[in-house]
Amino acid sequence: MITDELSAESILASGQARSVEIHAELGSTQDRARELAADAATKLPALVVAERQSSGRGRGEHLWHTAVGSLAFSLLLDESSIQSGPRDSSRLSLAVTTALVRVVQTYLPTRRVGLHWPNDVFVGDRKLAGVLIERLATGRLLIGVGLNVNNRLADAPPELHSKLTTLADLLGAASDRNEILIAVVAAINHQLHQLSHTAGNRFDEFCLQRGATLTVQVGDEQISGVCLGISDDGGLRIETPSGERILHTGSLIQ
Repeated sequence: MITDELSAESILASGQARSVEIHAELGSTQDRARELAADAATKLPALVVAERQSSGRGRGEHLWHTAVGSLAFSLLLDESSIQSGPRDSSRLSLAVTTALVRVVQTYLPTRRVGLHWPNDVFVGDRKLAGVLIERLATGRLLIGVGLNVNNRLADAPPELHSKLTTLADLLGAASDRNEILIAVVAAINHQLHQLSHTAGNRFDEFCLQRGATLTVQVGDEQISGVCLGISDDGGLRIETPSGERILHTGSLIQ
């Protein structure tokens, strides 16, 4: 039976998290997870979920609109538990985004589901989910996810109507958010532990930006060119007038 209710008990029973908090409203799940990270008694992995966020954050200065029926959560991990060799932020972000893509594909097998470097899930030309990675000085890793599930685009701010999509709008029906949440957390845990293997680095096959002209802000420099895909180490490959460049940091402008 399809349910929109989230259950801490079933999430714990799945074995994907050792502590779970579900809040009706929070300023930000990332802020609450950061508080838990400062408590040595917190059992990891820890999961913080909010039905609503008053100040949900995206990458950089962007805000994330958390609507009723969407999934907004933060997963707190000990980064040392990820046996993945080099753990730069771009590869971590892409690993989590890839995990989301794999789960969404099971719900939308006939749709063009993929990623936009470095941290967004798209269906066609519309954004379905976003990822925010924060690495704490204590060695804890904060993974924030916003995923449009049972919310409807019609209820979003008008300026977002041409940019976003939701599973409910794409499927024409509601989905079991608890089932999706457990599947996503399981996929994230699996994908992070696959980073040391070749199969865990196949970000390029999910890239939807190939062939598009992109502009990336890197520090004080704007770099424009045609996207060639994503390298195995998580870099965005851009063909510029002076040759190919591989970018591992930066904010996508277009």
